[in-house]
Order: sequence, then C-alpha cells, then structure tokens
Amino acid sequence: MSTGPRRIVCLTEEPTEVLYALGEQDRIVGISGFTVRPARARKEKPKVSAFTSAKVGEILKLHPDLVIGFSDIQADIAAELIRQGVEVWISNHRSVAGIVDYVRRLGAMVGAADMAVAYADRLQAGIDAVAAQAATLPRRPKVYFEEWDEPRISGIRWVAELVRIAGGDDIFPELAAQSLAKHRILADDAQIIARAPDIVFGSWCGKKFQPRKVAERPGWENVPAVRDGQLHEIKSPIILQPGPAALTDGLNEMARHIHAWAGSKN
Repeated sequence: MSTGPRRIVCLTEEPTEVLYALGEQDRIVGISGFTVRPARARKEKPKVSAFTSAKVGEILKLHPDLVIGFSDIQADIAAELIRQGVEVWISNHRSVAGIVDYVRRLGAMVGAADMAVAYADRLQAGIDAVAAQAATLPRRPKVYFEEWDEPRISGIRWVAELVRIAGGDDIFPELAAQSLAKHRILADDAQIIARAPDIVFGSWCGKKFQPRKVAERPGWENVPAVRDGQLHEIKSPIILQPGPAALTDGLNEMARHIHAWAGSKN
C-alpha cells in the first residue's frame, strides 16, 4: 500500500528530479517554473512558483498535503502556506553529503526508502569515480567559480566541494562556507586577480555566461584563466540546484574542463 503524501508541490527543481528518479512523479501536482529536469516535468505539471515567489492561491487550489522548498529564501512562501494550514518541508542542505542524504530523506517521506537508498548509493558511486580519476591528474588548477557577475559572487559550499572532487582547488574556500550569497560577495576584482585562477567557471544563475565580458574586465588580462582561454560556462540548472544534477552532469562537466586543462599542461 502506498504511504506518505499523495499531493506534493515542489517549489524548487531538486525534489521534482528526485521524485521522478524514484518513479514517484504521480505524487507531484505542482512544480517550480525554473524546473528543467526532467524535461517531461514541464509538460506534465503546472508551474506554480519561481524561487523567491509563488502563486499561493494556485498552490492552495491544488490541495497539497505537502509542499517542499529550499532554504531561508523561501521562508516567506513557507510561512504563508503554513498559515493556510499546509504542511511544508524546507530543506537547507548545503554540502555534497547533504545532497546525497536529502535523496534518502525525501525517499523515506514518500515510502520509497529502499529505492532512495539505492539511488543515493549510485550517486555516491559516481562521485567517488570522478574523485578517483581526479587523483591521477598530474596537477590541480586553481578554480574561481562565479555564481553572479554584478556584484561578483563566488560559489556556494556544494559547488566548492564539487570543484575539489573534480580535481581543482576553489580559490575562495573561506567564502564557500557562507550559506548566504550576500556573504560571498567579492568587494573588488583585486581579490580574484591576486589568487590567479587557472580556470574560471561561470554560472550566472538564470542568464548566459559571457567569457568575453570576463576577459575584458580591467586588470584581468594577466589572469592565467584569461590568458589561456580557460573561461567556461557551467549552466546553472546543472550546478546551482542542490540535487542530483549537480552531482552528475554538473560535476562531470567541471571534471571534463579540469582534465583538459591538466592534460594541456603536460
């Protein structure tokens, strides 16, 4: 007999991706408008939220027995739904280990614990395989991950961890521990230039990364990444969502560029 919530609204992409991966997509009655994974979800499910806003009235019409969101940024949405009598789960996982555990917890909530454990184990095996390959690299690049360009914002914790797993060294590890984007703002470019990144990964959360604009920044002409043409986009849906996409496609894309850099330096 099926257990757990039957009518779930997902305010972000990662619960949607996980539930589809577990074969539990029939429980989903509403999704985030930013959802791109899996592609079929956009065709099958009504879009009722952005990231910082939601159509509360439309959500209530769906009669959800659980709404799933992420982080303090969705606290106001959660509070309004709670006041309307809706059960809400706001996860706040920020690390690679946290993402893997999130898969297990969400699976348990919908009565698919065994499937979720198996899926989480496969995700972890993929991570371990990338780490093992990275351990064979002859050298490790210094990596600057830019989550936003104006102002410059460096990468969040799970991104910095994935950079390390892929074979690079994040140049702002002290900022990666800060969960809020406002605490990862870089006051001026001198901080970045001084740390001389070999690779720049850009993921400008919702807009296209423009390597030319990065290369034309004043004072950046001698940054190794600019000098060597190592300015690469990692599309935000596969790295800035704390879900399976980051642990698979996002990690593999960064590893591909890092391995190419390491090979070119032999």
